Amino acid sequence: MAGINMVQGQPFGRHSQENLLLDYAERLKRYREGRRAVHIHLSRLRPQHRRPHHLRIAANTIEDFIFAFEGQLFRLGNTDMLFVVKDADLMQLDDIVMRLRTLFSEDPVASINSTMEGHGRFATLYSLDRQYDKFLELSRELTEAAQQREKRLNAMASQTEEDRGEILTPLSPDQLGRLEEVLKRTDLSNVFKRQTICAVSSNSDPTPVFNELYISIMELARMVLPEVNLAANRWLFQHLTETLDRRVLHMLSKADDRTLFDSFSINLNVNTLLSPEFLQFDANLHTGSRGTLVVEMQIVDIMADFSAFLFARDFVKEKGYRICLDGITPDLLSFIDRKKMGVDLIKLTANGIFNGESAQDKFDEVAQYVEEAGQGRIILSRCDNKLMIENGQKMGITMFQGHYLDGLLTQRNRENSPPPPHIRRQQKFI
Repeated sequence: MAGINMVQGQPFGRHSQENLLLDYAERLKRYREGRRAVHIHLSRLRPQHRRPHHLRIAANTIEDFIFAFEGQLFRLGNTDMLFVVKDADLMQLDDIVMRLRTLFSEDPVASINSTMEGHGRFATLYSLDRQYDKFLELSRELTEAAQQREKRLNAMASQTEEDRGEILTPLSPDQLGRLEEVLKRTDLSNVFKRQTICAVSSNSDPTPVFNELYISIMELARMVLPEVNLAANRWLFQHLTETLDRRVLHMLSKADDRTLFDSFSINLNVNTLLSPEFLQFDANLHTGSRGTLVVEMQIVDIMADFSAFLFARDFVKEKGYRICLDGITPDLLSFIDRKKMGVDLIKLTANGIFNGESAQDKFDEVAQYVEEAGQGRIILSRCDNKLMIENGQKMGITMFQGHYLDGLLTQRNRENSPPPPHIRRQQKFI
């Protein structure tokens, strides 16, 4: 009975999840000692909280736990999950259910702040030693309900195509397909860049904290589609960034450079964080690497689907990653509460304020925000000169990124590197 069943999405029939559950429940009659079943009622959540990526992340969250206790997981057609484990105590089960409730905490059914007894309508626990008959009856009811649901789906499928509404997309399938094919064939290593985020205090030299890994959109445009402004069409650009996200994750997963797996950041879309590609990337990370990895998320992408962001945020933080809110200008600071948004860092884009081009009150507003956000929580990006860093330091900022720092680091590396062989041979005779 050991192992873990993660099959999903099959049509109803002999190998549907419901039929597999019923068969498993019947075979458990002689092996129920020490086993408990947990029915997670995801179907009771609001529709916006049980989209495919939510269900995928939820299953991934409990996979290790189920495997550790010789368990079986069934992902049912109504979006519920049901798992059976052996020799797990009540405290351990309570903990894993709480982890799931945290993922869906925006929904009233799973709200952590609710006064529900136990886990209320979110989860039902069965002790198979004492409640086997009840669990078997549940399995039969779920199987019967799945059969009825399949009949309704078949009836709907038999309707004419005229009854179905047209699906509108911002891009034509032909245009989108050509772009995808170009990206699949293109070697992106030439546009895969690193830029260092540094800690700078007083007059000391910049100290690297972590590297941001990214694909240069401008260089990609010149290389792949020089006649197109990739950012002109919002939907095209959004799709492009998600495609590039997957390529970046794939490149990192296959990389031989071990320095890529320690102290770096990647800018990812919310949808990417909820994708199978991110789960695969996460699975390939070395133990301990997550704590040094920063996921950067654009404020525009976050506001497009805030509930999806909240779900993604809780998922990656549960995994141990840190989150940086990117794309923030000084004008937006009054609308951003770092602590309430549950992010670790804010990346602030340098502008004229940091060049001394604004009134003192603007300067003071940024300084006040930095103090409230917390020491070491703000990164000032796009620092093109020394004055920007000096003014940022006066505001309390300690981490910086930009071309000016790139130049300093390059110069320092050049000075510290050993001279070429022919220079060393000459020095031996001096």
